[in-house]
Amino acid sequence: MAKKNLEIHGAMMENTFPIYKVDAIVQFFRTEVLTGQEAKHFAKGDLTPNPKTDVLQRLYMRILELVYRFRPDCHYLVPLSENLQHPMLHEWSTPILNLYACMCQFLPVCHVYDFSLNDLLNPKPKRTITILSGIQNFLHFRKHRLEIMAGHQQAFRADMDKLQSCTKGIKEAEKKIEKLMTIPPEQQAEAKELAAALTQLKNATVQETQAVNALNEQVTECKSEIAERSQKLKEKKLEVATHKDEIAKLKSQIVESPEELKNEMEKMKESIKNIKISKELADERLVEVQIDVQCTSQGEVEIQVILKQLHDLQASMCKTNQQKEEVQNLVALYESLQKELKGLSNEEGQLKRALAMKYDKQSKQQIRHQKKKELKDHNVQKILGQYDKVHEKREEIVDQIKNINRETMQLKAKMQKLRDTCNQNTEKAQAIYDRLLTTLEQYHKRLKNLVMEGSADIMKMKSNF
Repeated sequence: MAKKNLEIHGAMMENTFPIYKVDAIVQFFRTEVLTGQEAKHFAKGDLTPNPKTDVLQRLYMRILELVYRFRPDCHYLVPLSENLQHPMLHEWSTPILNLYACMCQFLPVCHVYDFSLNDLLNPKPKRTITILSGIQNFLHFRKHRLEIMAGHQQAFRADMDKLQSCTKGIKEAEKKIEKLMTIPPEQQAEAKELAAALTQLKNATVQETQAVNALNEQVTECKSEIAERSQKLKEKKLEVATHKDEIAKLKSQIVESPEELKNEMEKMKESIKNIKISKELADERLVEVQIDVQCTSQGEVEIQVILKQLHDLQASMCKTNQQKEEVQNLVALYESLQKELKGLSNEEGQLKRALAMKYDKQSKQQIRHQKKKELKDHNVQKILGQYDKVHEKREEIVDQIKNINRETMQLKAKMQKLRDTCNQNTEKAQAIYDRLLTTLEQYHKRLKNLVMEGSADIMKMKSNF
């Protein structure tokens, strides 16, 4: 016993949790564990200086209900696997043993490894304070972890909602892309006709632009020729004017010979004829150029009509380009959503890894706790062996009680028979008594009549005397 006490003291000294004050413990269990009237009636006097067993047992039951959802009513149930003849005899021991087994499984989580039946049946103040402080420390830790897990769950749900909205958006975008990319069957024929018309118009516009470019080149060449010829005419007119001035000066200075004058005049006539011929050729060329210009104006009108058609086609092409841009934007949206999906999947993988690490740690802790539980189960089995011996003794006592009950039943039957016979005898006596009473009453009446008659006779005798 001394060694065990030393081991328990050593375990108590090596606690990994702080030992709280009694006021703090009472306040915590009032606010966090107990409810209603139990919280109101729970006070410091229930723990110190003499802990109350009923209050502590009820508190432990409420703690188990909070942590494991194990209702206090379940502690009072006898296991169904055992075929007990008289379960009423186990009403006192069943809840205590169930509570002890549950607390032996729960308290190692709170780093309390030396819980015993004495802590339930005969609690001590220091011991109860250490146990309750360990439970309080665990409940603080549990509450903190529950808040963290609730935050993780909310974040996970928000991420899942985002993921669902992203997937919905991606599906809608894919449907829109399919609608934009696919031409309906009603408009396919029109689209083919428009494409064929576009190709024809493009070919015609290319040919006409080539023809217009050729005409523009010819017009520019004609204009350049006309400009050159007009410059030459101006130069020749200037030369003729200068020649006339010179001739006039020479005429005034020199007496010309008729032959030279004739030759010069013939030369001048020939030059004038040449100038006239060149003028006529230039006029003809101007007429041709004017005709070409009229043709070009008609071509320009036709080109403007074609340009209007091209503008219309360009507007339709702009619409198609806008649709293509929308498709590109949707594709970019799709890619960004896919990136967000990848990021969310990576976050989900990280969360899963963190959860796996937590589960590994929990499994390791469970293995450690399992080993400690096995030791405790061995001790519990020893206690249960002692309990079985007590149970056998109780069965012997129950058999004796059965025998006594049988004898009492027999005695009760005999007593009942005697009572029946007594009742019959009393009934007969009552009948006889009733008969006697009636006869006595009749006798008394007769006596009264005789007394009355005797008194009358005596009065007669007195009167006669």
